[in-house]
Amino acid sequence: MSGHGESNQLLFHSPAKKPQLMNPVILAYIGDAVFELLVRQYLISLPNQKSHHLHKEATKYVSAKGQRKVLERWQPHLTEEEADVVRRGRNAKSGTPPKNADLTDYRLATALESLVGYLYYEGRTDRLNELLTMALGE
Repeated sequence: MSGHGESNQLLFHSPAKKPQLMNPVILAYIGDAVFELLVRQYLISLPNQKSHHLHKEATKYVSAKGQRKVLERWQPHLTEEEADVVRRGRNAKSGTPPKNADLTDYRLATALESLVGYLYYEGRTDRLNELLTMALGE
C-alpha cells in the first residue's frame, strides 16, 4: 500500500472532540468504515478483480472473527498508548453482537475498530499503513 498526496486527505470533517476524549464506541464507529476502506483498497490493488472474490476476501478481514485475528497479530507491536485505546475499546459497552458473532470476537473487533478510528483521527496514516501491512501479511 502506498500513500498518495497529503496524509488525511479523506478527513473533511474533524470530530467535535479530540480522539483521546472520544467514547471508544464512537471511535469504533468510524474505525469500522476506515478499516473496511483500507482492506478494500488493498484487495483492489491485487490482480483478481472479480467482485464475488473481492467480497469473500474482504470478509476474512472485516468480520468480527477476522478482526480478532488481525488484532492478535498486532498486539505484540502496539505502543502503550495504542494498547490503552484497544483496552478501552474492548471494555466499552458496545451493545449486543450480531447473531453470527461470538461475544469475545465482537469485543476484540470493537477494540480493533477503536484503534483504527483513533489513529485515523490522530492523522497517523503511516502507522495505519504499517499495521495494515502487518495484518495482510505482506
